[in-house]
Amino acid sequence: MHDAVIFDCDGTLVDSETLSAEVFAELLAELGHDADPAWILRSFRGRQFATSLEQLAARYGALPEDFGQRFRDRADAVYRERLREIEGAAALLGALHHPACVASNAPRAKIEMCLDAAGLRRFFPGERVFSAYEVGAWKPAPGLFLHAAAAMGADPARCLVVEDSEPGVLAGLAAGMRVVAIVHEEAAPWLPAGVPAIRSLAALRAHL
Repeated sequence: MHDAVIFDCDGTLVDSETLSAEVFAELLAELGHDADPAWILRSFRGRQFATSLEQLAARYGALPEDFGQRFRDRADAVYRERLREIEGAAALLGALHHPACVASNAPRAKIEMCLDAAGLRRFFPGERVFSAYEVGAWKPAPGLFLHAAAAMGADPARCLVVEDSEPGVLAGLAAGMRVVAIVHEEAAPWLPAGVPAIRSLAALRAHL
């Protein structure tokens, strides 16, 4: 029995990362750049927003000062209209007997809006939502997960982290937690040896 199950949000509970990649590509196209959403998705999955902007600037040159806010505003509208849960999320959370929380690199407002849009907010009251912006520690550093465990009154060694990205998996391992990765792509060469990979949230039940 785990003391707590710690879920990432984007790409783990809500299908937001493909939408984010589309928005990034659209904004870059408006600046005259031919950006591949698939490259953006592979490169940015699970990474700190500021790091993603730095990568874009390195690839395409200097971006407008308000590019980050343009992305936030457009993505917010897209999420509200099109965001859905990762298949099986509500069913899994509704049947879960373990204390659960969300720990994400995103700002709290974005986490809660995405959970709302995907119909999952009821599973995570405010005290069970943890944002890297509030802790000052972004994955792959372990600080966010360690903070979440402490707030949940859980022993890190008895926590299960559910992630879909390399930074998140590395953060969970660095925190001394057990990690399961939900893998959406055909292959995941980034996945460390010994970390179980699942193809659907329904398959997580076997690891609880």
